[in-house]
Amino acid sequence: PAADADPVAGARRLLASGAILAVKGLGGYHLACDATDPAAVARLRRRKDRGNKPFAVMAGGLDDIEHLVRLAPEERGLLTGSTRPIVLLRRRTDTPSAPDRPWPAETVAPGSPDLGVMLPYTPLHRLLFGLPGDAEGPRLLVMTSGNVSGEPIVTDDGEALRRLAHLADAWLTHDRPIHVPCDDSVVRVCDGRPLPVRRARGYAPLPLVLPVPVRPALAVGGDLKNAFCLAEGRRAWLSAHIGDMDDLATQRAFERAVAQMESITPVRPRLLVADRHPGYRSARWALRSAAGRPVVRVQHHHAHVASAMAEQGLDGGRPVLGVAFDGTGYGDDGAVWGGEFLLADYEGFTRLAHLAYVPLPGGDAAVHRPYRTALAHLRAAGIGWSDDLACTAACPPDERRVLQRQLERNLNCVPTSSMGRLFDAVSSLTGICHRAGYEAQAAVELEAAALRAPAGDTAAYTFAVMAPQPGGGPLRADPGPVLAAIAGDLRAGVAPALVAARFHRAVTGLVHRVCVSARDTHGVDTVALTGGVFLNSLLSSDCAAALGADGFTVLRHHLVPPGDGGLALGQLVVAARVEERTGSPD
Repeated sequence: PAADADPVAGARRLLASGAILAVKGLGGYHLACDATDPAAVARLRRRKDRGNKPFAVMAGGLDDIEHLVRLAPEERGLLTGSTRPIVLLRRRTDTPSAPDRPWPAETVAPGSPDLGVMLPYTPLHRLLFGLPGDAEGPRLLVMTSGNVSGEPIVTDDGEALRRLAHLADAWLTHDRPIHVPCDDSVVRVCDGRPLPVRRARGYAPLPLVLPVPVRPALAVGGDLKNAFCLAEGRRAWLSAHIGDMDDLATQRAFERAVAQMESITPVRPRLLVADRHPGYRSARWALRSAAGRPVVRVQHHHAHVASAMAEQGLDGGRPVLGVAFDGTGYGDDGAVWGGEFLLADYEGFTRLAHLAYVPLPGGDAAVHRPYRTALAHLRAAGIGWSDDLACTAACPPDERRVLQRQLERNLNCVPTSSMGRLFDAVSSLTGICHRAGYEAQAAVELEAAALRAPAGDTAAYTFAVMAPQPGGGPLRADPGPVLAAIAGDLRAGVAPALVAARFHRAVTGLVHRVCVSARDTHGVDTVALTGGVFLNSLLSSDCAAALGADGFTVLRHHLVPPGDGGLALGQLVVAARVEERTGSPD
């Protein structure tokens, strides 16, 4: 389109008419549309191939969102402070009548208990909402990263014209070049403290203080939500969010970001650190780029626990009980771990307990179709696939027959102890989410259902905790009794919201029970809650409350994400202690 005589006024007019704009920001381009226009939101979602993943919105001011969400003082401070992240705010259930206030389309954040909100953080953003006397434009804008889902954010003007041509109807740009790509940070507040979801603009690359000194090192993080970390002495620079490393463009963005970070810090890495997963692209990059430098491999969940310890300033002199719950992490036995209780310090860990293994049929196919995970869990628990269960009905009959043979013959089935996959299974079993269009959708919607449960119900399901097998080993937490109780409740007509709440209480009860057992056996009274599952603020808050009431010291993330975005920090401190103890990489 031709340039407008007053480009900002023209942009407001286009947004008001339903157009999608590519807007140049500080760390890249956004794609913007009127958040109150269902057709515009649907068009942006379709063009961006976004699935049902929630969009964030930018509001002109707090007055435009107070009728939509609950705002505690801590959340107001984050929204209006200098960093201006996206803040995940709990939606109001007592929605006041506010006909003169803007209302986002239902399709902005479908199925989510939260609305991600940010306020303008550049002069251009402020002008986009209009100054006094300007013609009024939309008061709520969808602001999502300028890219196709899964690709890095676009920063170059010429590239924006090419790569965003099929996404945007017009471009609003300026002459200030973007040298370093940087997405918006995402934060939520849990129990009055910040809980980082994505650490980027406003936070990275501000240095973190380490509780132990490290030699010059580069930790490359994981393959999902990748962020790397450079460190030397007692300072660490955790990069901004890079993205998922399964995309070639993201891998190239990773290489550029490493080079840029090394150019602005004094660190010249003499040691590289990576995850133990043999297929991780980040780990392969470390091996290719070592150039004679040692490469230390760190177990995924050990790194999660070490990350929580490091940000809380622990020197590792005493072990902690790490509760590491996530979707996928490579275990030392080759299984997919993710429901782990580790007695850990920086030097090593002992696996005290874990969720009992369940076959994950088809790997990623089960992740994208939670009904497959639900059926695998039911079979492992000895529960039949009856047609009255929602997950059975969701699986097409032909696929169900193939899945049954696959599980019987253990074909392409990796054993998993993942708590994230158990959340997926329960979400499908209760009929809440059968197909996941984005990571953790089933778990997000299960949490949303639990939050809708009527107050007063205190019932909870109970895991069976089984003693180690002959010869020793960790305790195993069997979800079979939980699944059987859920199936019974559903058949008795119990509402899915109540089932979801009871399941959350069951997980909290399991965490408390295993931690008490570990304290009795090992004398440990400090617990670190870590891993992506603890982005669930309901679960995090309930676990912390139960443990705190029983005298435990509870460590939670406030500086780096509990998910894989904080993994590199833990990798660094573990690698430093390995080298200190052995003088060579593990």
